[in-house]
Amino acid sequence: MALNNTLNALNEQHKYNNLELLAKQAVEGFIIGLHKSPFHGFSVEFAEHRQYNPGDPLKRIDWKVLARTDKLFVKNYEEETNLRCQIVIDASSSMYYPEVDDSTNEKQVNKIFFSALSAAAIMQMLKKQRDAFGLSTFDNEVQLHTKAKSTTAHHKLLLSYLDKTINKPERDKGTSAAKSLHQIAENIGRRSLVIIFSDMFDNSSKANELFEALQHLKYNKHEVILFHVVDKQKEMEFQFENRPYVFVDMETGEKVKLHSNQVKDEYVKQMAAFKSELKLKALQYKIDFVEADINKSYHQVLQPYLVKRKRMM
Repeated sequence: MALNNTLNALNEQHKYNNLELLAKQAVEGFIIGLHKSPFHGFSVEFAEHRQYNPGDPLKRIDWKVLARTDKLFVKNYEEETNLRCQIVIDASSSMYYPEVDDSTNEKQVNKIFFSALSAAAIMQMLKKQRDAFGLSTFDNEVQLHTKAKSTTAHHKLLLSYLDKTINKPERDKGTSAAKSLHQIAENIGRRSLVIIFSDMFDNSSKANELFEALQHLKYNKHEVILFHVVDKQKEMEFQFENRPYVFVDMETGEKVKLHSNQVKDEYVKQMAAFKSELKLKALQYKIDFVEADINKSYHQVLQPYLVKRKRMM
């Protein structure tokens, strides 16, 4: 239930100031969901849980799982792992869509918050596995790049960076994903899992530049998951009321006044072609491409992460 209720919990709190708590709720709900699913054994391996056996120390029983599933599981901290993960977040202006209206009591989840909370949840899982993780953010250039570490202090520091990113929206801040990803690829040392959260709306005049940057990551022997973060109803399916609107480009400030139905068919066609090309290039470069709809649960992020992690270990 915690996984499905994360977005509701956000609205009830009327604030974005507890990423760690929300991340823990998302992970706990996800793990419990897997315990109840056909992926039962799969979840035990990666959630560091296994079924209780007579003789196991009572202090290792996960009482939260018992309360929610009526089944006994113990926490397993015996296996050491050494996965290194670099989480990369696009923090350009388009990622702050839909804009949060602070004049109302209702808080919307925008793309940057969805990405930050997804990143925090993955960090929580990496921490449980004693894996090292780093964080990079970019807009028209790389704004932050940390090395991968596994300490508690490092985890707290990265959560503070995510919190600052969420709460500092800026208009007219463009995207240079291609340039930034090239730079990030050069600064990641050892072979790592690179997880990218981006709407992939790049200012580059040539789409090939963006694909070359993704290829650069693979050339450097990194495994890559690209989460294409979108508001699917609005950005992909253009589900607006049949009336005039003033559409504003959040990265350039350019405004266009038009009737939504005048452009809907062509817009949907162009966006479908854009996504199709992304998926095709990702397949070509052996990059995991995942569409992440901000209106859906975080299961769509955590499940692909676990699948990729299993393949790498």
